[in-house]
Amino acid sequence: MPSEDKSLPITIEFGGGAESLFDKKKKHEVNLPAGEWKLKRLLYWIKDNLLKERLELFMQEDTVRPGILVLVNDTDWELLGQGDYVLQPRDTVLFISTLHGG
Repeated sequence: MPSEDKSLPITIEFGGGAESLFDKKKKHEVNLPAGEWKLKRLLYWIKDNLLKERLELFMQEDTVRPGILVLVNDTDWELLGQGDYVLQPRDTVLFISTLHGG
């Protein structure tokens, strides 16, 4: 059986207001280049390819800023090793902002 190691299809979603940083688009179906993709690497890919404005509202140093929940297939990334989690084909990564302006 031939290996189909050409890309890594995943879904990236934003909610709780975080989508406003990404042209108000909540769901992004993406095919990442082949190779090992940890969540930390994905954050930089999102910053370079999807983020439209105000980086400081999404990332702080090499992780998401406090107040953003990250779920992989509905599981808190803290239970999966956070940035060290290795993405699998068809994973859904959801970023939810818990901070709301007033």
